[in-house]
Formats: sequence, structure tokens, C-alpha cells
Amino acid sequence: MQSGVKTVTKSPIRLILLASLVAAQPTNAADHPLDPLTFQEVWRVLELVRSAGHMDRETRFSQLTLQEPPKQAVLAWYPGAAMPRKAYAVVRQGKDAFEAIVDLSADRVSSWSPLDGVQPNWSGDDFEAVVDKVLEHPDFLAGLEARGISDTTFLDCSTGPPGYFGTEEERGRRIGNVRCTEPRGVRNAWTRQVEGLSAVVDLDSQEVLRVVDDGPVPVTGTDGDFDRTTLERPREVPGPLDTRQPLGPGFEIDGYGLRWQNWRFHLRPDQRVGAVLSLVSYQEKPGVPPRSVMYQGHLSEIFVPYMDPSFGWYRRNFIDVGEFMADGLAKALLRGRDCPDHATYVDTVISNDKGRPRTLPDTICVFERETGDPAWRHWSAEMPDSRRSRDLVVRVGAVVGNYDYLLDWIFRQDGAIEVRVGTTGILEVKAVEARDAKQAKPSADAYGRFVDRNIVAVNHDHYFSYRLDLDIDGANNRFVVDRLVTRRLPEGHPRRSLWVREEQVPASEHEARLDINLERPALWRVVSNDQTNSSGYPTSFQVVPGRNANTLLSEDDYPRRRAGFIDHHLWVTPQRDGERHAAGDHPTLSEPGQGLPAWTTADRPIRNTDIVVWHTIGMHHLPRSEDWPVMPTVWYGFELRPFDFFDRNPALDLP
Repeated sequence: MQSGVKTVTKSPIRLILLASLVAAQPTNAADHPLDPLTFQEVWRVLELVRSAGHMDRETRFSQLTLQEPPKQAVLAWYPGAAMPRKAYAVVRQGKDAFEAIVDLSADRVSSWSPLDGVQPNWSGDDFEAVVDKVLEHPDFLAGLEARGISDTTFLDCSTGPPGYFGTEEERGRRIGNVRCTEPRGVRNAWTRQVEGLSAVVDLDSQEVLRVVDDGPVPVTGTDGDFDRTTLERPREVPGPLDTRQPLGPGFEIDGYGLRWQNWRFHLRPDQRVGAVLSLVSYQEKPGVPPRSVMYQGHLSEIFVPYMDPSFGWYRRNFIDVGEFMADGLAKALLRGRDCPDHATYVDTVISNDKGRPRTLPDTICVFERETGDPAWRHWSAEMPDSRRSRDLVVRVGAVVGNYDYLLDWIFRQDGAIEVRVGTTGILEVKAVEARDAKQAKPSADAYGRFVDRNIVAVNHDHYFSYRLDLDIDGANNRFVVDRLVTRRLPEGHPRRSLWVREEQVPASEHEARLDINLERPALWRVVSNDQTNSSGYPTSFQVVPGRNANTLLSEDDYPRRRAGFIDHHLWVTPQRDGERHAAGDHPTLSEPGQGLPAWTTADRPIRNTDIVVWHTIGMHHLPRSEDWPVMPTVWYGFELRPFDFFDRNPALDLP
């Protein structure tokens, strides 16, 4: 079921009728200032850009999305009031790029500015650019011949962002790297890469700048297919589980607004980050105004650097969210497999290279689940008691090249929000001459691990930055670090030590750049300056890290400098409408220090004001045999946990 129609459902018949209505009547008008651009609004943007003289058949759009109104304007808006609607676009005219604001309310292009020194994100056209010239270049053809390839008919070649290292050859140019695969006869073509052969190209001038050959390695004959046709028979799993909701879902979707038990929020599909959750609030009981928890939360950036020093691999350091917007971060979820049978689905309207809108179906699913865990329990002879827990899950299925990410926001009945990233998909692998680790020279798997014949999966990292604009009982907040420190007890006491809490309130951004340290434990909290609970404590929410990792890249490593948000697990900044992406708005071929490092240079004050918390999840991936040919899903995440926000356990009233 698509969003845009009210779905307050209690009957299976009504579910069917509503689904039919939605399919027949796609939404053409926004109901809220944070709603995504509709299909017709995107077309109106294109017409206005053309009428202003900024568009012809060669014009390309790297971005076209909603320009959010300022936060204060959204908070002041009410149904029936005038609703500002603007679009943001990055437009390319040949070598030149422009940033445009299109005011749909006023029916005009209100801003058109050159983007000097900026390379827009990769587009669909870029992947095909200069490939034909590369396949005619004598040095590249010689490299193919050295690998036993004399016919290029079936080669799949594409141009990708090469990372960026600030060399004279690269500076100011739209540089790409062309690599090829020989996919004949296999579905999983990652095993058939033409290893060690790359072409460096200039996409603007359509030149092949140079061909780099790290040494010929034959294309492997390894078959890494994993689809159902490769199985003799599926595993037999006795005792099937059947979860149904015969009365319909326990949540309501009205346009892009969602209500589930005590939770309220706005859910917007987004081409760049997958989904944006806004205006998250908690209503303790009917008739009482909801309490604000978070103005907005969303994935901000992904960074994936590979750990092999050869030319074709050290340049693979991808800033995934900002570089690859073509076709959108989110892809269609597979019904009944990626999400339960009873899930409700939301579509995303994206724009292609020419700016034209297209609807991607089923990019977000929403469902309830019972995990079998109790929300709380206590056993006593007089009154044993327990309560079953139920969650609401909002899931995005993101795909970037070989990797698939499941991005979950999980709302719980105890007032907590869990954020999870599930990593799965296919490993990036390198063809080598040695069959396996037994036959390999000591250096063959120095930068990865054998997972199949002649195949080494290369070591790499994943970093995810989340932007969390927490508004705990309003925007007047402060950030508190509760350090747990050892206290020695006086001589003669039976105990020698215990731990106590020492509160620190960072005054500025530099003081709030924090890292997880198990030897110096601390709690991170966003605290209200205006509200207290019945015990007299200020209300707050805690950011609770999960599994995580520190970067092992040196401070002078160029990829680390370009993705500087990985330097810390936690950053705190004053709220600014334009600061949304941790590696900067335009990270393609970007200079070091963009995004969070640049904004925090001023060391702005963060006490007693509207603040934003940025949390980085890091993971080192040393591949293993069990990750091949497709990875089991591995989950990382964190929790936003109420801390003195309530007077007592908010899940006491569960049935």
C-alpha cells in the first residue's frame, strides 16, 4: 500500500478497497511541508527551469528533491495554513554545475547559482561515459590481451568515482575510473572482474588520461552464483510460522503521518538517504498533548574504504550516500521476504538524469512484530507477572553496488527507539592466480581472505553517520556526559572502591567530540532545560552505542581526511537547517575537511540551545568463508533511550 491516502484499517475488506484506491489515484498534492515532492511537482520543477531558460535536451540533473522549509517554519505550521513548497536541484550544463531553488508556491526559479569548485554526485550517464574510448585505447586492449581477452563483445565496463587524492592530474577535473567484468554464463559477475586493469578518464573532456596495469591475472572461472537454481533443494524447515493480522495493522498512516500506540511521526521517502523521520513525539495518554522527542532523524552518510594498496583497489573509498544518488539509495523490498507478509509499503518518487520523475515501488515497509521477548517481567510467589512486547519497524532496503543495507527504525512500547543497520549482499573480490590459501604465496591474502578458488575478498570498513536532531520536550536542550568514575572508600571500610557519576556539560563543539572508551565509561544524554519528571530530574534521552569500531586509518590518509566524520563516534553541533550531510553536500571528488570537520572548526557554543547529535557506527570487515557467495546479514546499531523522561516505566499499562 502506497502512502498518500489515509489508512486507518480494521477490516480486511477495507484494506483491499484502500489498496485499490491508492493504486488508481496516485497522490498529486502534498499535505504537509515535509512531504516529498510529488510526481507532478517534479514535472512542474522541470517546466519552470525550462521556462527560465536554464534547460535544454543536454541538461542533466544530479539532484532534484524537496527543499525543506526552515525548522521554525515547520514547527509553526498548522493544517490549513499556507504551505511553502520548494525544490532543490543540482543542474549540469556541460562542464558547468548550478544549484537551483525552485519556488513551487510562487511558480518561479527563485535562485540559480554556479557551483564553483564542486563536482556533482555521480549520475547514470557517468557510468557509461568514455567507456567506448577506453575499449579502443591500445594500452587497454593490450592489457586485455595479456589476460586472454581479445573480443570485447561481452565485456561489461563502467566508469565509477575513483576516490580522490588531490593530485595535479585530478584537481578540477571530473575524474573517473573505468573497470570491466567478463560476465558470460554467470549471474554473480563479481567473480569475473578483469583484475588489475583500469583506465583513468576525464568525463568532461571525454579523454582517456592513462591506463594503469598492475599486472595480468587471468579472469577466473569461479562460479559464485547463489540463486535458487544453484540449490539441489531448499532446506526443509518443519513447523512453519504464520503471523497474521486479520483485523489489519495496529498503526495508522494518513498521508505521510504515522501513529502507532503512543508514538507519532512523519515518514518521508528520500532519494538520497532512503527515509527521513520527522516530528517524532510520544503521547502518554489520550487528551494530553504529545511530547516532542526528535525533530528529525536520518542516515547522513556512508563511507566504505578498501584495504589493498594496488591501484585498482586503494582508490575504492566510497562516500556512498553523497556520491551515488542515481536511481536512489533505496530499492524495492521483496514482499514476504525482506518484510513480513502483513507489512505495509511506501513508494519513493525519484528523478533521473534528465530530472524526469519515476516511482520506485515498495522502498519502505512498515510492520509490527512480536519477538517473543517480554517488555518486562518479575517472578514472585505472590504475584508472578510478565508482559509481551511488540515493536513497530520502519525498514528501508538500500543498495549500493555490491552491498545491501537494511536500515531500520524500531519504535518500542517502553519509549525507546532502536536504530539498526543490517549489512548483507556480495563481497567485493579480487582475482588472484593462486587457487587457495594452501597454494598461495604469503602475500596473496595479505589484504583479504580466500573465499573461493582464485578469489580473495578484500578487507574493508563500513562507517554510517546518523543525524539526530533531538528535541527533548522542546528544542531548548543541553548535552550532558555522565562519566562513571572510581571512588576510593576510606580506610577501614569493608569495600575498597565503588563508582559514582560525575556530570560534565560540554560548552562547545570541540568538547563534545567524543569516542567510546570502555576504560572511561560514560553516558551521553540530551537533556531538557525546561521540563523535569516527578522526581525532580530534567527529562532526557540517552544515546546508547552498540557494537562499534575506531578507524585504523592514519590521520594523514587522504580518504580519512575526506570522510572526517569517522574521526569520532559522537559529534554535537548547534542546529542549522543547511547542515545535513556529515561529509558535506557534494562529496564527489571533494577536498578534505568537508561537512562536520568544517562546521565544527568555529567551535560554536552548544549549551542551552537547539542542538543536533551525530552518531557514527563503524565496523571493520575481515571477510570469512561464511560471507561467500552472499553474506548473512550482520546487524549494528544504537538506541535512543528515555532517561528520566517518564515518571515510571511507560510499559506498565501493556495488556
